[in-house]
Amino acid sequence: MSPESTPEPVIPEAGASRGRGRRRKAPGKGRRALLVTAWTAAGILVLGGTGVGYLYFKLNGNLKTVDINQALGTDRPTKVDNGSENILVLGSDTRSGANKKLAGGADDGSARSDTAMIIHVYKGHKKAAVVSVPRDTLVDRPSCTDAHGTTHSAATGVMFNSAYSTGGAACAVKTVESLTGIRMDHYLEVDFSGFQKLVDELGGVTVTTTKNIDDRESHLDLKAGTHTLTGKQALGLVRTRHGVGDGSDLGRIQLQQAFVKALIDQVKQVGVFTSPKKLYDLADTATKTVTTDSDIGSVNSLIGFADGLKSISSKNMHMVTMPVEYDPANPNRVIVAEAKAKLVWKALKNDRPIPASATKGTATGQAKGVVTSS
Repeated sequence: MSPESTPEPVIPEAGASRGRGRRRKAPGKGRRALLVTAWTAAGILVLGGTGVGYLYFKLNGNLKTVDINQALGTDRPTKVDNGSENILVLGSDTRSGANKKLAGGADDGSARSDTAMIIHVYKGHKKAAVVSVPRDTLVDRPSCTDAHGTTHSAATGVMFNSAYSTGGAACAVKTVESLTGIRMDHYLEVDFSGFQKLVDELGGVTVTTTKNIDDRESHLDLKAGTHTLTGKQALGLVRTRHGVGDGSDLGRIQLQQAFVKALIDQVKQVGVFTSPKKLYDLADTATKTVTTDSDIGSVNSLIGFADGLKSISSKNMHMVTMPVEYDPANPNRVIVAEAKAKLVWKALKNDRPIPASATKGTATGQAKGVVTSS
């Protein structure tokens, strides 16, 4: 069906309530390009004109979705109806296509969740809490069925990121829900190549480093000072672990969280709404970059979803790492600090701020403050 013969879609006005995707069922705010995705998708509202129908279907066709609800069925935590939302956001290092060179390794189509963040949007959608889950955390992975209907057996004492590499998005969500006791309302995944391109199309992201960062493995060499990072440099920063802090995944998480805040600030400053072409280019890349759950797997739904998040600024985001301890048997792994982690999950379930006591005295990556937004 051509764009001319297709009925023009109804795109909600700013402030409208969230719609629901109409695509056949097959993730938000905060991780890597999450806010870029949200705000640029919302920006197609201002494109207007006779071409809006074509643009809608072009962008809509870019989106990839996965039907989390169908894959996981009813064996999930009960949704807490208090006005809040929980979103699992993953940064994936798929080893295929454009990601092969960026992720390293063979072009075998495999993938891992390089980054995982649980975004809790508080009632009123003015504030958010972000809880990073270290990929090296040893967890008990529950039995799960992936989006293709294949069932994967439970496993004990495996790395957290094995959930995604084993069963994709559905198993990652299942593992997070098992770990936290909290139902994930949405899922959003961003890949390496798309993240790099988004940063470049934004004109870079400005950060200040308080120390030199030199990591040959992530190909990042930054002197202390203020830098406008290219997409390649930004990707190196969110992946680096050996050039700063204690060389652990925990240090990398602290860099990632600092970069996310800088990214949010940058998006608010670039004024993409004043340039239809720039806006479209960003929206086109953003929608090609993400995989979402089927409930927000259409442009209309993503716009409504984004509209409910766009008022959250970096100053209103509380970012922490899931409370963990170094594994006594393997210093390269961490284990959940159960008592303190329960304080985090209880706070989010009750739509309350995460108490400072929940993270006090837990393992850190010693990289906090190395990168700040400018």
